[in-house]
Amino acid sequence: MTYSNYRKVFKQLKAKPIKLKKFLKHNVPKKRSCGFNLNRCTRCGRVRGGISSYGLNMCRQCFRETATHLGFKKYN
Repeated sequence: MTYSNYRKVFKQLKAKPIKLKKFLKHNVPKKRSCGFNLNRCTRCGRVRGGISSYGLNMCRQCFRETATHLGFKKYN
């Protein structure tokens, strides 16, 4: 199960609180204190190609889509 979709099961387990508690115990991703998986893109959740300058915390693909909106200009 990937990091982004472990919450989708909550709809089925809301009626069963004991099973929901057990599910969360075994399936929630653990909190990271170091490593490349700590710096995820805030927009899409990608791990690789991150830009953390200026506090952006975005991947390079999302940065290209939103750069003009953020106020960056492309110089040739």
